[in-house]
Order: sequence, then C-alpha cells, then structure tokens
Amino acid sequence: MQVVTQTDIPAFPLAARGKVRDIYDVSEDTLLIVTTDRMSAFDVILPTPIPYKGVVLNRITLFWMRRFESLIGNHLLETDPARFPKALHPHTDMLEGRSVLVKKAKPLPIECVVRGYLAGSGLKEYRGGGTLCGYKLPEGLTEASRLPEPLFTPSTKAALGEHDENITPEQGAALVGKDLYTRVENLSLQIFREASAYAANRGIIIADTKFEFGMVDGELTLIDEVLTPDSSRFWPAEGYAPGRPQPSFDKQYLRDWLETQPWDKQAPGPVLPAHVAETTGNKYREAYAAFTGENLSI
Repeated sequence: MQVVTQTDIPAFPLAARGKVRDIYDVSEDTLLIVTTDRMSAFDVILPTPIPYKGVVLNRITLFWMRRFESLIGNHLLETDPARFPKALHPHTDMLEGRSVLVKKAKPLPIECVVRGYLAGSGLKEYRGGGTLCGYKLPEGLTEASRLPEPLFTPSTKAALGEHDENITPEQGAALVGKDLYTRVENLSLQIFREASAYAANRGIIIADTKFEFGMVDGELTLIDEVLTPDSSRFWPAEGYAPGRPQPSFDKQYLRDWLETQPWDKQAPGPVLPAHVAETTGNKYREAYAAFTGENLSI
C-alpha cells in the first residue's frame, strides 16, 4: 500500500481534484473516488501529506455508510479494487483501501452541518452575539459546552481555496427548497443522534460533523465522506470538561498547531514538522479503532 498525494490514471478523465479526493469519470453514470493523503486545514491544502490518512478516511466512511443505509441510500457501487474495471487494475496497489466506485450524483449546494457542542466557528459567532447560524443560544455557554439540543447549521459549499460560510436556516431553505431542506435537516439530525449514541458507548463525543447529500435518479442520497476526522470533531469522553479546548481524535490538534504559526491561512500553508504529521496520523487511526474495534494495519 502506497502513500498517495496525487493520482494520475490516464485510462479515465479526471473530473475533479479537490482538497483531498481525486475523482475520475469512469462511465456516464459512474465515478471513481480516490481519497489521497493530502491534508487540508482552513480550506488550504498543506504541502505535507499525512501517510495513509486517505485509507482511514475511506474506511471510516464505508463503516458509517453501511451502518446507516437503512435510513438513507448512499452512492456506493464497489469498494474492492480487484472488482474495478480492468483498466484500473494496473493501479490496484495505489487504489487499495482508499478508493470506491460510486453513482454519479448532483450534490446539494449546501454543507449539512450538525453541532452538538460549541466549538470552532460556532463558538466565535456565539461570543460575538449569543447566536449560532440564526439560532439564539442560552447565556453563559463556554468553549465546548454541550448545546441544549443538536442544531442543524448549514453552510455554503465554497470553491477550492475559498472558505465555507455559515448561513441561516432560511438561507439554506432558499438554496435547496423548503421540502428538501426539511428532509436533509431531519436526516442529518437523526444520523448525528444515532452516531453520537454509538460513539458514547465507545468513549467518544461527536462534537459536530458535516454531511453531504446529492440527488441520484431523483432520489436523495448520502455522498462524499461520513463522520470522519476530516469532517468532524471527536473528543474523548473521559476528562471532558467545558470551558477549555478538548483533546481530540481529529485534525483539531493540527489546527491548533497551525494557529501558533505566522500564517495568514492563505495558500501556501506551512510545512509540517515530522512530529506534527505523525501525531495527526495517529489520531486518525485512533478514531478508526475506537469506532470499528479494529486496528488499521498498513
């Protein structure tokens, strides 16, 4: 299994190269998604990869998609490179563990964010006026406070190199339509609550996460990544205490390190020291082991 920072598969046209994923057009209705080891933070691709991070992200997503497929269909078609089209077989070693064939979907133009605790941009907004994406919150909350109820707080879907922006429920409904907005809100909250209960039994708090949905043949479908360390904040339940930053099983450690650097959050990002890259990778693997009960052998 290889460390992969960028792919080159000439047999199929490259449809998109995102912050982490390379996507190829395999057929009229099928895409190949390769989750690389590129690391992004603050919507900037950093020059230092995190070895095998893409394998962790891919496998965690597969775990959650299968767990929730009775609630919402997903875009998965095939996960084993040995059963991919023959034109991809020369790349099996590169694709192993980090790639999937999926149905083409039309993504919704919003990020479906659910917050159960006050952190990140939500904390900054609350400190500025006591609100969070159009919701009025109780007074006296502090960093990492548990919210009275999980909140669905959509954001825009920014282009590569730009930043997502929080929007109000009314703005989100205007972008996708009221009925569809209500469906994705209810689904996002249901998945979040069920995943949070599962995680709690394994000593993990899911502080927040974001989902992506798309339309496939007129059906609402779960796409992209699900409850990964890239798209979520995971905190150990042991020692949790509001009023301070929490240890984490995600890239918050990396974000915190970046905040100490003389960097304006514009490309290019700083090169990561070896110990920062290694610690970040270890946190991702710890999250995988905690959720699945399996140690990732790479």
